[in-house]
Amino acid sequence: MRGLWREFAGLVLPVGCAGCGRPRTELCEECARSLCAEGGQAAGRRRGPRRVRPSPAPPGLPRVYAAAAYADAVRAILLAHKERGALALAAPLGRALAGAVRGLRPGSGPLLLIPVPSAPRAVAGRGHDPVRRIALAAARELRRGGTGARVLAALRQRRTVIDQAGLGARQRQLNLAGALEVVGGGGRLLRGGRVVLVDDLMTTGASLAEAARAVGEAGGRVAGAAVVAASPGAFEINWN
Repeated sequence: MRGLWREFAGLVLPVGCAGCGRPRTELCEECARSLCAEGGQAAGRRRGPRRVRPSPAPPGLPRVYAAAAYADAVRAILLAHKERGALALAAPLGRALAGAVRGLRPGSGPLLLIPVPSAPRAVAGRGHDPVRRIALAAARELRRGGTGARVLAALRQRRTVIDQAGLGARQRQLNLAGALEVVGGGGRLLRGGRVVLVDDLMTTGASLAEAARAVGEAGGRVAGAAVVAASPGAFEINWN
């Protein structure tokens, strides 16, 4: 119900660009390009999906591609979608995530996009599941481009974890160790395609490493991971 109200409010209330605040548009063309322009140069910065790796990287972290750096307009757009319920932003964020999946080059055959799950209390508090919503938009974009892809919500939290905000890399690894599991019957479904783990943001990589562990233990084959954005300061592969 909360999600429906937010979508209705977006139709009747004045809006500004989620990235820069420009009036009368939810996302201006310039900020949309900051999410998923593939190739070329802009302001001296390379555009398009890049392979990223945190330093230090948690054990078991698969290859990860990100569409953009988590800064400036990209950061504002992700927060507007995730925390302020700007649900229409799922479409451009999904296009960005689809670009990161393509950059990963996971091979031929159908893709299973597995969202990293949020805590149930976080989903309830926001009124929507932002990662799953973006993943669904990414799967639609991939299918339009001729790549068979579907979203499989195969992971869930099997124990409570504390809020990750403010935790360092090692603390996040300890907080998440053993926290995820594949839902009942999910192991059989995972073996039906190439698994790409997806998330909106990677900081230390602890969530993706834990998701890869859970999928692997259930018999799934993780081809890699894709995210909309990666924190630029802590990564060996930067965005300059």
